[in-house]
Parts: sequence; C-alpha cells; structure tokens
Amino acid sequence: MILESASPLDCLLYDAEATEAFAESLAPLLAPGDILLLTGDLGSGKTSFARALIRALPGVQGEDLHDEEVPSPTFTLVQIYERRLAPVWHFDLYRLTAAEEVYELGWEEAAGEALVLVEWPERLGALKPQSALTLHFAYEGAGRRLTLQGDGAWRQRLTTLQPLLQAS
Repeated sequence: MILESASPLDCLLYDAEATEAFAESLAPLLAPGDILLLTGDLGSGKTSFARALIRALPGVQGEDLHDEEVPSPTFTLVQIYERRLAPVWHFDLYRLTAAEEVYELGWEEAAGEALVLVEWPERLGALKPQSALTLHFAYEGAGRRLTLQGDGAWRQRLTTLQPLLQAS
C-alpha cells in the first residue's frame, strides 16, 4: 500500500477544481495543533490550496463558509480565521528576512492549539516543525504535482485519501 511506504505521497491536480477538491478531502482529517507547510514556486497553487482548505472548514457555529473571502496574507503576513475545529492561522513568510521574526507574528500562540498553514516555510529555518505535513506544489503540464511528506502519524491519518494519491 502506497501510504505505508517511506516515499513521499503525491497526486496530480489537473486544475483549480481538483486543488479545491483535494483541500476539501483533507480538511476533515485535520486536528488542532496540526501544521501544514506549503512549498513551491510562485504561482504553483499554495495560496489557492490554503483558501480552499480554509473555506472547507465549518465556521464556529458549523456554518458553511465556502463563499467567505480569504485574502492572501502576502502583505499582512498572517490572517486568522475562526473555525469550529480551531482557529486557523495562515502565514505567508515570503517577506521575512530572519526566522525569528515569526515570533512577532504570534507563532508560539498559533503553534499550540491552532491549525497552522505556512506558505514559504523555508524562511523558518531551524524553527520548522519536524512533525508538520509538507505539501509541495510543482508545475506539471497544465496542472500541478502535489507531493505530501510527513511522519508515520501523518501517513496513517492520510490513508482515507488513498484513492486520490498515486505513486510518483
């Protein structure tokens, strides 16, 4: 079974709708304290994925928020969304010049009990959490190759996504 292998997991996202569908499939598997590291070139789909994931999570009262505006945190560096699961902190670290600057954005508060999405996690350097799930987006033809990499606990949690994942 692919999900029990030591190799990264991956799937091809043919278009924006496929990216949204994948985010919606992943959302119910997440828990407070999870950290998702979104890597890839500019325009590779990191923000589109984050938006879809944030919208897929029910609001505090269980309301459907698929139409909520979810701006990119490129200039604000962090956006916070209240969700039933936990607050969602969406970081965009592209503009950071030193890893320690993340503390000024509330990193310690977020990393405790929130669901954390991090674009440009390379900027974290040694602060990058080892237990995080890394989602790497790469151009492949007109679509995107999404590669997921996490520890054994993540691979176990992701078993329900097996029909969407295929070996590289």
